[in-house]
Parts: sequence; C-alpha cells; structure tokens
Amino acid sequence: MKSSNELRTLLRSIDHKSYPAYKSLAGAYQFGSFMLSIDHVQGDPFASPSSLHVEISHKDAGFPASYYARDCSRIALQDFLTRKLSSLFEDFNFKAKGSGKSGLMSITRCGQEVLERSACQITNTKIIGRFHIGFPAFGRTINAGELEKILFDFLPRCVESCFFFRRLDAKKVENTVFLAEDQAAIREILHQKDLVAFVANGAILPRKSGVSDLPLKDSIPFTSPAAMEQAFTLPHKGEITGMAIPKGITLIVGGGYHGKSTLLEALQMGVYNHIAGDGREFVITDDTAVKLRAEDGRSIRNVNISLFINDLPNKKDTTSFSTPDASGSTSQAAGVMEGVEANTRLFLIDEDTSATNFMVRDDFMQQVISRKKEPITPFLERARDLYEKAGVSTILVAGSSGAFFYIADKILQMDCYRPVDITDHVKSLCKDHTAPRIQAPDFMIPDFIRSLPPANRNGRDGRRGYGGRTGRGGSGDNRHEHMKVKTFGRDSFSLDKETIDMRYVEQLADSEQTNALAHLLRYGLEQVIDGKRTVRQAVQILYDILDKQGWEPFCSSYVPCGLAKPRKQEIFSCINRFRG
Repeated sequence: MKSSNELRTLLRSIDHKSYPAYKSLAGAYQFGSFMLSIDHVQGDPFASPSSLHVEISHKDAGFPASYYARDCSRIALQDFLTRKLSSLFEDFNFKAKGSGKSGLMSITRCGQEVLERSACQITNTKIIGRFHIGFPAFGRTINAGELEKILFDFLPRCVESCFFFRRLDAKKVENTVFLAEDQAAIREILHQKDLVAFVANGAILPRKSGVSDLPLKDSIPFTSPAAMEQAFTLPHKGEITGMAIPKGITLIVGGGYHGKSTLLEALQMGVYNHIAGDGREFVITDDTAVKLRAEDGRSIRNVNISLFINDLPNKKDTTSFSTPDASGSTSQAAGVMEGVEANTRLFLIDEDTSATNFMVRDDFMQQVISRKKEPITPFLERARDLYEKAGVSTILVAGSSGAFFYIADKILQMDCYRPVDITDHVKSLCKDHTAPRIQAPDFMIPDFIRSLPPANRNGRDGRRGYGGRTGRGGSGDNRHEHMKVKTFGRDSFSLDKETIDMRYVEQLADSEQTNALAHLLRYGLEQVIDGKRTVRQAVQILYDILDKQGWEPFCSSYVPCGLAKPRKQEIFSCINRFRG
C-alpha cells in the first residue's frame, strides 16, 4: 500500500495533463488513521463520478463492540454513519471547481427505511465507507490542485467527523442502536405470540404527499381499539402499547378517505425498520409479508395456478402455466402462488388494486354464469384454507363486498383514521344474511419444483455468445456474465436489451434495492439458474451468498456505492418478472 504523500506526488505530476491520466491514481493509500482506495476513475468530467472508499479499523474507530454485535444494531449503525457522511458531504459538495461533475462529493441519500447498503459496511475488523467524487477538470484537462483540496482537506475532515466515535454525539449513536434493538424485540414478540403485525399507539401513519415519505404534520396519531391492544416490554424503551394483529384473516373496512389504505401501506412497509422521527418506528410487520395486486401484462413462467384457475376453454395446462401477457386475475393468482413459494407468512391485499373477478363472485353472478363455465376460483374461497392449511395469514382492505365478513377473524373499521374493532357486531349481522360460498374443494399447495431454463442471449442482442470474452465465470459460453446492467430508478432495470418491470412490487423501498436486484439477477443467470435447480433453490443460493460473502461476488472489480439489500421475497419477484 502506498502512502498519502505518494498520492500527492503522483497527483501533482499529472496536473494539466489530459483527463485519462487520472486513471493512474487508482489504488490504495494510507492516510494516517484511515486507508483511502480509489476504485474506479471516471472517463471524463461529464461521466458518472469516480468511485472511492475508505477503511477504518475498529481499533481506530472506537465504537463499542456491542453496537455492531447483532445484525439489527450493525445495520442501524451503518445507516447512521451513511446519513452522517451524506450530511457532511453537503458542506463541501462542488466547493472544488471545474467543468461537468468536478467537485461533486456524494454518497447514498437514505430514505425513511433502515436498509443494509453498500455505502457503509461494518465487518469483523473494520468499517468501510463507499462514495463518489467528481475529479476536477477545466474542460478535459486535469485540475490536480482542486482534487488535492478534496482528497487532502475536505475528505479527511468528513471521515474524521463521521467514522470516529469520539467525534460523534454518543447519545445519538446509542439511541440509534437502542431503537433497532427494540424494533428487533417486537419482531421476536410477533413470532412468540402468534401475531403478524403491531402498530404502536401514537404512531403517525399518513405521509406528507404522494412524492414524499415524510410524516404528515398535524395528522391524527394512531390509537388501538381496546379489544386488540397489547402491551410489550422492550429492552430499552420499556413498556409500549398498541394494536396487535393476530394470525388469521383480518379485514379492514370503512368509508372512503378514512384511512384504510393508509394503514395497509404502513403495514406493507413495516417489513423494514424506520428511523427515529418517521412516525412508523414501531409499526412492525412480519418480515416475510407480501403485498399482492393485479399486474396486467406481466410475464408468468411455469407457475402452478391451478388452485385458482382451471379448465380453461383452450385446455391450457394451469399446473405449469406460462404467458408473456397475463390478465389481472391471472397475474394475481400467480402472485399468490409465487408468494407461497417465497415462504411468505402474510398477504397484504387492497381491493382497490386487485382484480375483482379474482377476489370474489357474488351469488347472483354465479346463478347467471354457472360454476362449470367459470375457470376462476376466487380468493374468497381459498383464504381460509391458505391460513388453516398453509399457515399464510391475510390482511385485506375491502369496501365493495360484504362476503369477506364471513371469512374474517378480525374486522376493523377505520373511522377518521381511528380503528374500531367491529368484529362481534358484524358477526351478529352475518347471522341475518345468507352466507356466500367461502370454501372451494381440492385445496392443495404444490411442491414448488418448478425451474427456469438457462437464459440465452443468442438472437436477443445481435451478438454470438460473448464474442470470445470470458467473465468471472471464465467459461465464455452463451450465458449472461457480461450482461450490461442499467437501473431506471426504483421501478425497473435492464439487462442488455430486456427491461424488468418492478413497478408493482410495492415493497421495494429504494432504487438501490432495484440496482442490487439487477446485480443479483445477472449473477443468477450467469452462475446459478441452470434449468435443473428449482426457483426456490436458486433464490436460496443467491441469498446465502449475499448473506455470507457480501456484495463482492455480485460486482466486477470493485463494490460500488449504490446497492441496498432486498428481501428474499423481492429476489423471487425479480426472477419471476424476467422474461428470459
């Protein structure tokens, strides 16, 4: 490893040279109490900025070992440090002058959720911080003086103020770790007490706007109905009370604009921990929960949807169903089966975004169109068996059909953003009405032995195989080790010329998760999906590699800033939406 003085000498030697001379700076340099690595140098000042990282040993950083001993506290501390460095960079961003992205200093801009990101990584021996810097230039001529200012003044000041415990507000760091440990304690309590979700009294559920995830000011704090209120004792906060939703089928009803969907949206993001001040810090949902919706036009490959769709007029086999253009009902049927395949324990459904003919068929319609002529078995008739025989609970927002009252274990009415338990009242009313059919015969969960064929680029991008190049797999065959990755925000990404649409995977919290899914899918196509392994096996392999080896196997020569760990359920969703 070279010294910082060698970097300074090298930097001054290339001053006023053509911009590509910056590439000679790549490498690692010791800066006293931290190491700086220049991983990738941009091609010109108008290109994506250069990638760098710093490493600080735990001995030098000085954080208490208990703060990163558990995954929950380690991830929270990483998130805290990422936010801190982002804040520090704002004071120096573009203070160094030049053309294009000269002087840019940036790192991940975190949202309200606490995610495990490549921007900050705490290992057994050190802390790693990854970020971007725009190397300064006048036109395309190197401005070494401005980069020297960044690397030897701005950056060391930011690193010293962020990654060294003695320089931080110890109470803020402690509160961050303690909140994460309290959130983890609630997740453990959910399992122990057969619950699927918890919403603390005083939680702020409404968001500021459709484009802002910040809490809405002056909104009505959440208050649990007395019948569903439980108190838990947390390791740091002490006693907390709120609404505990049990396993089974919970129905959320109420008039328009009274908060039904707001509650469901809070629950669907409760699979992640949230930062202090978000209002949803103690809205905790089973971390395997999957939000279901209709998704017209999506691709389905080899999915057994026979639990819901059978006897199609064209005689097409629904035990291994494929289509490049699914209808709303077919896509939602596939979503249920893919969710069970992904080992979810809870479905979250909003009637507003569901296919009506998939959810329910009223008695009059069944008289007009006989059951023999209708290939769809509605969700209403499978929900009880999904819970009682497959262990999958459901929280459903409904507003148009009273049929769901007959299958619900708990019924909540949202009244001006306040939940009221109306279970007993509704069940008494049900006695005065004719019950609809709520259970269909022949319930059986398939074995989930489906596999996907290895993808082939021939005929898709005009190239023959890989033109003789071999990637990290070293084989040079017709697989996807050289697929070009491009991410389009949170909603989609492309591999070569194919776009994978993730718009309706509503529990993706951040575009960095989408970017990570692109890298995971590329690796999966290259190394894992071979036509023999089942989808379950392929996802488990990918998740185990990410869990045990980190980001390195999925990246090329260096790990960039800009990746966030998705849940296993989103990895399934990503693979299921790849058309191949």
